[in-house]
Order: sequence, then structure tokens, then C-alpha cells
Amino acid sequence: MLLSRAIIAYIGHIFSREWQRRGVLAYTLWPLSQLFSAVSALRRLAYTRGWCKTWHISVPVVVVGNVTVGGTGKTPTVIALIEALRDAGFRSGVVSRGYGSRIVRPTAVSPTSPPSLAGDEPLLIVRRTKVPMWVCPDRAAAARALIQAHREVDVIISDDGLQHYRLARDIELVVFDHRLGGNGFLLPAGPLREQLSRSRDATLINNPDEHSFPPWPSTFRLALQPADAWHLDNPHLRRPLAQFAGQRVLAAAGIGEPERFFATLRSSGLAPATRALPDHYPFDENPFVTDRADAILITEKDAVKCTTWHDVRLWAVPVDATLDSRLISLVLEKIRGLSSA
Repeated sequence: MLLSRAIIAYIGHIFSREWQRRGVLAYTLWPLSQLFSAVSALRRLAYTRGWCKTWHISVPVVVVGNVTVGGTGKTPTVIALIEALRDAGFRSGVVSRGYGSRIVRPTAVSPTSPPSLAGDEPLLIVRRTKVPMWVCPDRAAAARALIQAHREVDVIISDDGLQHYRLARDIELVVFDHRLGGNGFLLPAGPLREQLSRSRDATLINNPDEHSFPPWPSTFRLALQPADAWHLDNPHLRRPLAQFAGQRVLAAAGIGEPERFFATLRSSGLAPATRALPDHYPFDENPFVTDRADAILITEKDAVKCTTWHDVRLWAVPVDATLDSRLISLVLEKIRGLSSA
């Protein structure tokens, strides 16, 4: 099992690297990307023309998603957006597919829900924000169930689901990281699920450098910063990352872009050994038993799954997102306009 996961992680690494350039692999797979593009366009047209039913919810719906494969910082963005809307007087509810979960019908997620049932990202969102959260592969059904159970909710945020056209949306926020659209090809020749030219209300670029901030309209910087690490056996025990300097530190991440997590730790003055695990790695058992490390730093998304076994070396590193005030104003203006309509 561990070997198969390692192979999957290695293949994912190869594709992630090749998707940043137009090399032999990309051009070999380009004919398949044209087929993918045609199917995607036909599917979207089916919803636009009404051939497939779109469900409208009684409150404004904000989708936070991406047009690329892999992690771009959507979950921290959702958490920050919930807090911004709360500060403005709105009561948010969140829906998600619940990637990797066993759910087939709309199900509420609580802070004590098992990760295998709810999914890691929904569980993290609920624990950080305490807002109502429902998951289901049919996000429209999840949104309807949430509204019925929580009449006080006046805005729905969809964690991912940009391509889930069954749920009608009022605002679309698309998140990128420094990789942007990679080589510009659609799957499987590149990382794109849809064309970069796809319409949206705003684009967020996660921690861009001067080379990764394109002149696209309605584009905003998204600042992601690590907070103090907390101990998994004693969450009240917290340490600044700088205090791990000089120790034997292992950094592990089962997320879409592990290197971003590792780079964050390095920028905080650490020089950890690193282990990239497949995205949504289940952590059914302790993969660190044979590792010689004084401290093991993992992401919060991974931490919610490390509950069936104990390792006193484990620390979770939270990541906080800071949204541009102009983006918050744009979202609030649209929501208030919809609410008063």
C-alpha cells in the first residue's frame, strides 16, 4: 500500500513538473487535451442552454475554486472569506463535495465528524470557523439541505465546485498560486480544467512574486502566512516556528502542492528534511515510526486525520490567509445587491 502511494506521488510529481512547460510529454498528450476541451465545453453549454437543470438557492452563492489541478490555497481562502463576511454581519454556510469521503447524500459536518466520512478539508473548515457545513457529491443538494436546517444562514460558500454547474452561483472567485496556468494546455497535456480565459468575478494569486502576477482584470494578491504550530496531543501548546531551529525537523505534507508548505517552513528559518505524500493522504497508520526526528511538522489539513494513533513529535502548522480589502468590498457589494433584490 505504501509503495503504491509512493508511485502515485512520484507520477504526480512528474506531471506537475511537465505541466509547467511545453515539452515532449505535453505535445504527445495534446490531442487528448482537445478531446477534454470539447467535452468540457459541451457540458458547460448543456447547463447554459438549460438542457441540464441548474438549481438556484434562496441566498447568494459564492464559489471559491480553481481552473487548475492541485492545491492553490482554496481552503485558507474560504476560511478568510467566512471571517470577512462574519465581520460584515453575514452568517455563512459552506458546502463541499467532501473529497475522499464516503458520503453519498447531504450530510452535516461537525468538529467531531470522522475525516473518513466528512473529508479532511470540510473538517478543517468547521473546526476553524464553527459555521454550518454540509457535504455531498451533489453540492446543490448539500446547499438545499443546509438552508433547510439553518434558516439563519444568508450566504452559501462553495469550497471548490467551480465546474459543478448544477449549483447556480452568483459570485465566482478563482484561486491560483505562483504556477498560474502552467503550460496553458488543458488536461492531460497541462494542468487546466478549463481555459484561462474562463469568465469569473475575481482572480486571487497566492503569494505571487513579480513574475507571477499577470495583468488580468479584477486580480488580487492573496497573502498566506504560517501561524504558531500547535501540538497534536495538546492543542493548547503552541510554539513559533523559529523555536524549531536547531532541531532535527521532518516536514511532511499530503496536500496538492507539498513544496509550497516546505518553502514556507524554510522561509521561517528552518531546514527540515521533507516528505511529500499524495494529496489527501489518509494517515490510517503512523508513517513516521522509523524516522529520526525531534519534531515532525505537518499541515492542519493532514492533522485532522492523525487521530487514531499518537506521536509526541507531531506539530500542526496553521496557515492564515489575508484577503485584499478591495476584494472583500467587491464581494460584499455583490452580496448586498443580491440580498436586496
